[in-house]
Amino acid sequence: MVEIPNIKGLNEEDYELFRHDMEIKKLGAQNFMSPLTSNKKIYESQMIPEDERVLAFIDKSMVESIQSQGLKVPSFEKAGPRTKLFFEPGETTSAVVTCGGICPGLNAVIRGIVVMNYYRYNNQRTLGINYGYAGLVKELGYEIKHLTPAMVENKQLQGGTFIGTSRGNQDAEKMVDRLDELGVNILYTIGGDGTQRGAISLINEIEKRNLKISVIGIPKTIDNDINYIERSFGTETAFSEACESINSAYTEATSIHNGIGIVKLMGRESGFIAANATLATNQVDFCLIPEMDFRMTGEGGFLDSVEKRLRRKKFCVIVVAEGAGQEYVRDPEKIEYDASGNAKLGDIGIFIKDKIKSYLKAKGMLFGIKYIDPSYIIRSCPPTPNDSIFCSQLAQMAVHAGMSGRTGMVVGYLNGQFIHIPMDLATSKRKKIDINGPLWLSVLEETGQPPVM
Repeated sequence: MVEIPNIKGLNEEDYELFRHDMEIKKLGAQNFMSPLTSNKKIYESQMIPEDERVLAFIDKSMVESIQSQGLKVPSFEKAGPRTKLFFEPGETTSAVVTCGGICPGLNAVIRGIVVMNYYRYNNQRTLGINYGYAGLVKELGYEIKHLTPAMVENKQLQGGTFIGTSRGNQDAEKMVDRLDELGVNILYTIGGDGTQRGAISLINEIEKRNLKISVIGIPKTIDNDINYIERSFGTETAFSEACESINSAYTEATSIHNGIGIVKLMGRESGFIAANATLATNQVDFCLIPEMDFRMTGEGGFLDSVEKRLRRKKFCVIVVAEGAGQEYVRDPEKIEYDASGNAKLGDIGIFIKDKIKSYLKAKGMLFGIKYIDPSYIIRSCPPTPNDSIFCSQLAQMAVHAGMSGRTGMVVGYLNGQFIHIPMDLATSKRKKIDINGPLWLSVLEETGQPPVM
């Protein structure tokens, strides 16, 4: 049993790192030289030693405090090209699958995997699995695409996923049957925590059959809520696009007396999109996220605070994440779930809109409300240039990991470095905004909303 230190600044998720095995599984000995080593000028200094790690914490006092207790500072394996490979370059078949809801950057990641395989590892065969995990069930009859650089050219400029997606679980035995039949050596799973949990089921079946198939996850979460991942692709695009809706709400609200603009944004359990869009626009009076509790009524409650802001400013802009205030719009005894296993949410945006209308009418105030829900517009956008760069880099790191024979891991980004994260650790919990941390403090200072409502 690992002794857990008492360190100031560590949260519950941080302590999990001391309990978890941080090593990444490998399929076997790495007997092939990487073709990248032939270009010593560029790659010699870029090759990552097998034992190179990235510390989970970079705060010097925190690191020293952990070490002073005789404990090892948790760290992740560093991502990047390896000198020795498990799979033979030029002879490796890869497959890529996208699951769950669409997100900006999916096509950019797919393109990156195809191009990296083709031009850097000389692998001519990368398969696109149509319509998510369902595409791996042969009986469903979905076509398997043979992806080439020509086929993926400029796909990064398009939203959605050109190989299709789906939600829901599929039979792991049938999926592994299909992978084996197709001769797949490496499967790249692009999706959120549900997708990666499905990948764990695949790995268990692969290991049971003693097959040498690597499964590498590329985390897709527009909400940026996967644990130990500082940044997820598509999130920057999402809050950048959300800013347009907030700008529209602000324009509407400021154009009439006591105008109110409400924007509902994505964020089932984590409010990163709402918080970042709020900070980016400097136009928001109230930001409501799933991590916070708030009262609707009473002195100092949400409705009272909106009224006071209106009387002072004559307009008000509200941003609400879809998962905020679910206690007001969902019966905890009758929660339903979608095909991905996510709890269905009540519509907090419409609820807030209706409550504000009723409250202000009872006060005898004249007002106008405009409500905007841009969710499907945002998630179908192509990635911003910066997000597109990040997608390509994630794809490159994933292919390096796959060719080296690693499996059961996702590629992540933490403390300015690309890292390998054990798949079960990445899916253990959802990352959330610390309401006592600097990001939320910035939101409170920017909006001027009461710290407690």
